[in-house]
Amino acid sequence: MPEPETSASAAGIGGAGSADAGGDGARREPASAGADPGSAGTAAVGAARVEFARISSMVADLRREARDVEEEAERIRRRAEQDAAEQTERVRREAEQIRRHAEEAAEAIRERAVADAELRASRAEAAARDAIHAEREQIRAELDEDLRTQRTELRGWDSRLTQREQRVTDQAASVEERLRRLETREAELAVREAGLDSRESDLGELEEARRRELERVAGLTSAEARTELVKVVEDQARLDAAVRVRDIEARAEEEAEDRARRIVTLAIQRVASDQTAESVVSVLHLPSDEMKGRIIGREGRNIRAFESVTGVNVLIDDTPEAVLLSCFDPVRREMGRITLAALVSDGRIHPHRIEEEYARAEREVAAKCVRAGEDALIDVGIAEMHPELINLLGRLRYRTSYGQNVLAHLVESAHLAGIMAAELRLPPAIAKRGTLLHDLGKALTHEVEGSHAIVGAEIARRYGEHEDVVHAIEAHHNEVEPRSIGAVLTQAADQISGGRPGARRDSLESYVKRLERIEQIAAERPGVEKVFAMQAGREVRVMVVPELVDDVAAHLLARDVAKQIEDELTYPGQIRVTVVRETRAVGMAR
Repeated sequence: MPEPETSASAAGIGGAGSADAGGDGARREPASAGADPGSAGTAAVGAARVEFARISSMVADLRREARDVEEEAERIRRRAEQDAAEQTERVRREAEQIRRHAEEAAEAIRERAVADAELRASRAEAAARDAIHAEREQIRAELDEDLRTQRTELRGWDSRLTQREQRVTDQAASVEERLRRLETREAELAVREAGLDSRESDLGELEEARRRELERVAGLTSAEARTELVKVVEDQARLDAAVRVRDIEARAEEEAEDRARRIVTLAIQRVASDQTAESVVSVLHLPSDEMKGRIIGREGRNIRAFESVTGVNVLIDDTPEAVLLSCFDPVRREMGRITLAALVSDGRIHPHRIEEEYARAEREVAAKCVRAGEDALIDVGIAEMHPELINLLGRLRYRTSYGQNVLAHLVESAHLAGIMAAELRLPPAIAKRGTLLHDLGKALTHEVEGSHAIVGAEIARRYGEHEDVVHAIEAHHNEVEPRSIGAVLTQAADQISGGRPGARRDSLESYVKRLERIEQIAAERPGVEKVFAMQAGREVRVMVVPELVDDVAAHLLARDVAKQIEDELTYPGQIRVTVVRETRAVGMAR
């Protein structure tokens, strides 16, 4: 629809151009005579109008070509649809022809099968008739022989029946005689039964009279006497049961304590592992002292770049052919050691090379973490685990707790828990799994808040671990009350592994001083009666005088003691402060 308008516009423009041209021609006549100075501008306007007319003509040609292309595309589409319809019809006719051929072949096969079956049936029928005829002849001969034998036997039976009839007649006479004697005996028994009924009624009356006399003498009815007797028997049975239960509980406590001591001792003896205290410094040996200057670089450029990239401090002292790497993050310290070892081995030390080697060291340490986690699973005997948990477990290879390697501590604790579970006749799989993962939260940095027990439990729950495993993780430091044997075994294995001589650098003297200071902090508060540091210093029980400390003051006391311990002492994990306020009323009866 816009094409006629464009053509018309072009025509109008052309017409205007012609008119203008005519006008210009008309104006040129006086210009030629008088040399008009505006003739050059008029000529330019005319040329522009001619160029616009040419462009409009080109646009019209392009639109006609576009319409031709669309018509050609429509013809091709209709031809394709026609070819597709013809192809479909041809395929349908071929399928119909194939179906007819198949039906004809099936009909011919069916007719041949019917004829063959009829022929076989006629042959089988003739053979069956011959067999039946032969069998009939044989059966007839056998029946004749049987009839002769049965006739002979019947004659013998006839003679025996005659003799038996005689014996039956004699027995019937004797039976009649016995029936007469039985009738006489029944009459005598009926008379005796009537006498017994009379005596039974008399005895019932005597029993009722005796019961009434007993009730009158005792002052109780039979129901009351029965209730009183049952109550006495129940009280005696309850007393005997209480005594028996107390004896059983006392014996069970003694046996449980002895057995627990034996199980823990056996587990400690069976798991004998090496203990190595780790520090926050790594030593790297150099091929020569000249390498120290190359590590420092010109004006300290290399050593500054190394410390900036790795976050590890390089200590170059007078130690021959060695440098010290210091960092509190063991993972970064290991990556720094690998980076510096690669730089020293290669000999080329400059900032760009340091960045390349550090990136390679990061990948190598990540692979080592995964391999360490897988080796720990194989060592403990666990078949499978989520890959992210394996990675976190392997990262604990570079973590320490008071100098004890955390991953080695977890493997040792898992073996201890498995041995104790086996001694208790329990499946060791859950105990091993929960103990192996109980310090999983230590693999995370300060970016994740909360105690490592709670954080580790949340991670294990997120990656699909069993609820018993999660509970063992969150309860191993009593943040949650232990509710299963697996959680108790995890606590015991953790304390056994951490309490081995030489396992941790915390000396007995500093440990005792810390416990004494904890008790001293709580005992200095007013109203405190007794203080007990429990669970290796992880819990403090504060007994207060109820008349001096009320419920609100007990809450404030717990908060203040916890705050002072947190400010003054250094300790692993958490310390729970529990204030116990108990009121007792005692009365004496004389």
